[in-house]
Amino acid sequence: MDLFRTPQVVLFTRDINRAVSFYRALGFDEAFRTPPAGTPIHVDLVLDGYRLGLATETSIREDHGLDPIADGQRAAVILWTDDAASGYERLIDLGATPIKTPEPWLDRLLIAWVEDPDGHLVQVVQAFR
Repeated sequence: MDLFRTPQVVLFTRDINRAVSFYRALGFDEAFRTPPAGTPIHVDLVLDGYRLGLATETSIREDHGLDPIADGQRAAVILWTDDAASGYERLIDLGATPIKTPEPWLDRLLIAWVEDPDGHLVQVVQAFR
């Protein structure tokens, strides 16, 4: 029996509705929300079997007694694609802040970087060899 299972990353946000809308527009489907009605404090989204959680900065502070940081480049959501340039442009169209246009890396990948509306890094990766 394994001790751990089903890993997930949770990003902290100051505007959960905006964050949920952004990631849903990328193709993530909602899998969990609490509370079920009204403005949520936590939402889990799933894309291709990967679960991404979004939690309000206020909830983390008030419910768990922690001191979260809800903006800045602390983590990166990685999105694989067959078209890094189109993925990069789609993210920008959805409100992401451009950081780096697609460029080759390791002679086999094309990588671009943006920040989501909360400042979390999103990397778009395309294998090209």
